[in-house]
Amino acid sequence: MYLRTLMILAVLGLIAVFSALNWSAFIAPTALSLGFTSVEAPLGLILLAIVALLTLLFLVYITYLQSTVLLESRRHARELQSQRDLAEQAETSRFNQLRTSMETELEKLAGDMEQSKSLLLTRLDQLERDLRGALEHTGNSLAAYIGELEDRFDSSSGKST
Repeated sequence: MYLRTLMILAVLGLIAVFSALNWSAFIAPTALSLGFTSVEAPLGLILLAIVALLTLLFLVYITYLQSTVLLESRRHARELQSQRDLAEQAETSRFNQLRTSMETELEKLAGDMEQSKSLLLTRLDQLERDLRGALEHTGNSLAAYIGELEDRFDSSSGKST
């Protein structure tokens, strides 16, 4: 854009220099035909005025375009910021929902683990009682067998003497 501006300024400068060098030709009256009538006026000055008017119109148009683009970019920036805010709020909401869900699941898992632990401890206590009972029964059976063997040994020792 900077190069374009320099080119436009250079062309306008050349027109100004050309006009200054040929000012006497610019203000020399000439017969001009308007179609239905003829007038005597300086043609160079009229053309110079037309160039100045067109330049002014283009400057106004460029200013209008730039201000429109600037306003549009500001509006887009505001919309973009509002969309960012909405996205951040949604993300925060999702994080909060996820945290709540995770806390609920962790509490549920902790409860399940506690229940499993108590069930396991109950089962271990039952198995320990059963094992003690079986051990006691085995010990009693073994004592009975040993007692029976002693009786047999005593009875067979008594017969041999």
